[in-house]
Amino acid sequence: MADPDRVKPEDRAEQKSLGSGDASASGGVSKEPAAGHSRPKEEGKARSEDAVAAGEDDEEGSSLHPSPAKKLKLEQDKKKEKRQKVDEDEIQKMQVLVSSFSEEQLNRYEMYRRSAFPKAAIKRLVQSITGSSVSQNVVIAMSGISKVFAGEIVEEALDVCEKWGDTPPLQPKHMREAVRRLKSREQIPNTKHKHILFH
Repeated sequence: MADPDRVKPEDRAEQKSLGSGDASASGGVSKEPAAGHSRPKEEGKARSEDAVAAGEDDEEGSSLHPSPAKKLKLEQDKKKEKRQKVDEDEIQKMQVLVSSFSEEQLNRYEMYRRSAFPKAAIKRLVQSITGSSVSQNVVIAMSGISKVFAGEIVEEALDVCEKWGDTPPLQPKHMREAVRRLKSREQIPNTKHKHILFH
């Protein structure tokens, strides 16, 4: 048997893990695995089987209580499906509406779809106001907003024209009255800024 003072601490740990059987008595290391070594493998197998079973349980439980990431993904998928369905419905409604247009209405609709403010002019205007360069997306957005704004004024001007008993085409007096009415309803921001010191 080896002298305990000469044996390195690592060797002592090895001997303890192998057991105090024939290997420690002979002073050598036994080539057969000790009983302690076979147990962790068996336990590892049992643990892996338990983990697989638990994983199956988690999968079943996940359908009842999904993780927050799965919930978020499911909600996003549902929203996408809903948007696609709404878009398809909108397209179908527009097709039905356009197919029922008269020739004059169809021409007006085509002109409306084709009309747009020049992007270069919008870009110059926005850059002169902000004092810095703007991206193409900003120009597109401002162009669309401007088109909607002009459409609201024209719509109001047509109402004014009808109420006054005039017939189209619109005249400048109709446009001015439309702008005045929209300002009175606060649908157009006041261009004359009032500097209020105290409220």
